[in-house]
Amino acid sequence: MTWLVPLSIPADAQSVFDHFLERLENELAAGADRYELCREVLAEVMYGRSYSELLAQMPLAALNCDAHNVTLEAEYYMATDQAKFKEVKPLLWLWKNLDLTPFGQNPVTGIPLRRLLAGYIFKRVGKNFKCWQNVEFSVGYNMEVGDDVVVHRYVLLDDIGGIELHDNASISDFVNIYSHTHSVLDGPDVTLRKTVIGRGARITYHSTVLAGSVVSDDAMLATHALLRDSIPPHGIAMGVPAKVTRYKLRPPQEEFGVDSRRHTPEPDRKANPQFPEPTPNQTRKPADEEYSAGE
Repeated sequence: MTWLVPLSIPADAQSVFDHFLERLENELAAGADRYELCREVLAEVMYGRSYSELLAQMPLAALNCDAHNVTLEAEYYMATDQAKFKEVKPLLWLWKNLDLTPFGQNPVTGIPLRRLLAGYIFKRVGKNFKCWQNVEFSVGYNMEVGDDVVVHRYVLLDDIGGIELHDNASISDFVNIYSHTHSVLDGPDVTLRKTVIGRGARITYHSTVLAGSVVSDDAMLATHALLRDSIPPHGIAMGVPAKVTRYKLRPPQEEFGVDSRRHTPEPDRKANPQFPEPTPNQTRKPADEEYSAGE
């Protein structure tokens, strides 16, 4: 059951939007050159003309429509699979730029566009994916998304080590979800850990999920919380660092798709060949005498 109100726009406008999205989907499905296709779409939506016309009239604007002429942050990282990223890069560039236009800010056009692009960017995406504007991915191709998942505004999904969002998961505004960590002594020593968000789980406003965390089915991470390990089924975790303080009142259940108590994590992966070994413990707690000396 949804609490959202059904809305519609005039049929003639909806027809124009549907035709545009159908044309884009048909060209992607037919294997069109993604770089050429995306620069044409950006020129059309942002400047109302073809790419060739834009290049002749406004070369600076035109050149920035072509993903060949830009670099994205993920391209600088050793952990990025450059061949996979080359395939999704123009689609990510299209996604990012259209989010800054009326087309992307309009849910009638923006949400179906993102749903369409996700099918060609993500490792897997289920039905009815709903993504609002200004969501950032690190590489995109390591996203695994189930059915009826909702991602709200200004979310960061650092999927370079892999992120799973299972059916009916909800990611609220300004959430950060990570899948890589840095050594505290050597910043270039990077470890990749898949982060898993279970079925029906809710990650609420302004919270942060660190790499390798497992949020079980029907669990919740509270506003402004910082999760660095796991939440069991039906658990509600709060605070910095987050700790389970409540459980939802649910009927007893024996099996869960994602259960942090029984979850077997994938092996850590090292992102930098200069640091191939597991990162050891590199910190210690302040000694009691240090506290005394500072008083």
